[in-house]
Amino acid sequence: MKYEVMLNNKKYEIEVDECSVALTGVSEVSMPVASAPAAPVASAPAAPAAPTASASGTSVLSPMPGSILAVNITNGQSVRAGEVLMILEAMKMENDIVAPCDGIVKQVLVTKGTTVETDQVLAII
Repeated sequence: MKYEVMLNNKKYEIEVDECSVALTGVSEVSMPVASAPAAPVASAPAAPAAPTASASGTSVLSPMPGSILAVNITNGQSVRAGEVLMILEAMKMENDIVAPCDGIVKQVLVTKGTTVETDQVLAII
């Protein structure tokens, strides 16, 4: 099967069969810029803001919504790629959140018990 995927203003053509995946083409795409709405839209009161990432580096993202069961790192700690940084409980399963690269932990943005959403930044390395 062939799929077209848009990511960061680039169109990727991907071909998938039972045993393999092949990237068959990449092209630059110009995306239209959305204009601001004419009138403000009333919304529910905002939830308390989660801590934001103030450091630059590699972001460790939550792969799914869930709750943080354990945080095994602290700011300034040295980590290696693949090291378990924290444990995320989702759908009654414990999922290891591992370091995507070697480095120093610049910022930990969650604590034990924090509820997180998909693609929420958990830490910066």
